[in-house]
Amino acid sequence: MRGAKSAKWVAIAAVVALGATACGGGGDSKGDSKAAVDPNGIFSVESGEPQNPLQPANTMESYGSLVVKSLFSQLVSYDSAGKIVMVNAQSVDSKDNKTFTVKLKSGWKFHDGTPVTATSYVKAWNWAANPANKQTNSFWFSDIQGYDQVAPAKGKPKATEMSGLKVVDDNTFTITLSKPMPYFVYKLGYEVFSPLPESFYKDPKAAGEHPIGNGPYKFVSWQHKKQIQVAKYADYKGPDAAKNGGVIFKNYASPETAYEDLKSGNVDVLTQIAPKDLPVYKQDLGSRAIDQSFSGVQTIAVAYYTKQWKNIDPKVIQGLSMAIDRNTITKTVLNNTREPATGWVAKGVLGYKPNVAGDVTTYNPTKAKQLIKEGGGVPGNKISIQYNADGGHKDWVDAVCNSITNATGVKCVGDSKADFQADLNARDAKQVKSLYRSGWVLDYPFIANFIRDLYGSKSDGNQGGFSNKKIDDEIAAADSASTLEESEQKYQEIEAQLKDSMPSIPLWYYKVNAGYSEKVSGVKFNQAGDPVLEGVQVIKK
Repeated sequence: MRGAKSAKWVAIAAVVALGATACGGGGDSKGDSKAAVDPNGIFSVESGEPQNPLQPANTMESYGSLVVKSLFSQLVSYDSAGKIVMVNAQSVDSKDNKTFTVKLKSGWKFHDGTPVTATSYVKAWNWAANPANKQTNSFWFSDIQGYDQVAPAKGKPKATEMSGLKVVDDNTFTITLSKPMPYFVYKLGYEVFSPLPESFYKDPKAAGEHPIGNGPYKFVSWQHKKQIQVAKYADYKGPDAAKNGGVIFKNYASPETAYEDLKSGNVDVLTQIAPKDLPVYKQDLGSRAIDQSFSGVQTIAVAYYTKQWKNIDPKVIQGLSMAIDRNTITKTVLNNTREPATGWVAKGVLGYKPNVAGDVTTYNPTKAKQLIKEGGGVPGNKISIQYNADGGHKDWVDAVCNSITNATGVKCVGDSKADFQADLNARDAKQVKSLYRSGWVLDYPFIANFIRDLYGSKSDGNQGGFSNKKIDDEIAAADSASTLEESEQKYQEIEAQLKDSMPSIPLWYYKVNAGYSEKVSGVKFNQAGDPVLEGVQVIKK
């Protein structure tokens, strides 16, 4: 959101990003249960232009992620309770949480007909970790022994392959970490750990434009800024085979336009409803309206690399946070489709605890002004919040700015970028002027994904330049815990300290507010807010 998005950056005000198993959703449209379905029928999903080529380790945002996840399957996934489910792996075993033996299910093939082998994984991970290949999620391999030789923090690489990856035979390989990590198997469900076919390496750039995966769908076409089409892969061996013939991911410049198309039958599945349509969409769509929680959190991130925020006293950020009237904004502007956040970790994630941030997320204009003053004030007494115009964010950004200005006198304005791609590019290039809208959704259902992968100094998801040695050291200790339960507890202790350093300002927890047309049934959304594409059924005309 790996968000991301490391994980997934959330594109929109209403939804998005990972998992492969449904955990709820709306009911079928009237008569769907009796309607005949077309197993080869194609349906469309509202989406947007991916930021990067469709390479599994180069996708850190929701639009690209949804497509990549349809094309590539990983070793494991998770069910709605967060339990590990084997997908391409037959088993992933370890006696010490440091060395893992992976055995693959036999018979799996890439969409070009070549076999998926242990080498398909090992070679892909080594390629993605290599800094010369400029993959946005390369740091995800940093837990593997030898990563520091392939991608050293300083100096030239001393190796091209990680020593911790060993091919045993066609269907077996081992992963040795630099130190034990009790939750490592959870991470293997993120698409950065996908395998790649041999053809990929002949021209990786071209492969990103026409990807060949091992997932339930195979790539058909990509008309940039318009749509991406995938088709059911008939020889797919996984547990999540498609119940339809394929998907068209249609680009929309605004959620308002997409909603009008949904009502007129020109798009079949919406992953978001625009703020202005939230009051009426349930009445409009009836049983085809979806309203459910998922594991995502919206924050305002701080561009700590800017002159404005460099060496700022955290009290100033605390004051800005306490100047935001979350209760009123979620009830009015967002029509009760969000819940005010009280911490940095999303609900439904192993390790989530309520009220972690304490008073920092409670609206208190008097305390807000006091903290800002004690911290030396906001440099320039003016802030801006960058956001993508195609995601339905303007209304709430304006409301947040009005709340801050009214409470503290600090001038606040929105900084609109044309689309999500432009927004992410500005973040990557460190061109954010002040603050930016940040939405993060789980890549794996463990608390580390919302702490380490966002606020670790070297993490790919840390785009604002936040750095705190004490937190880095405590993250390392949590990762080295002897049990999953101990690691979870240590991460909870880290989250409780974030209010003292304020890497970002928590706003609210996400919900899926979406809908679908009368042409489809079986539409459900998973824990990460993604539509479960494989389960959608197209109704025969």
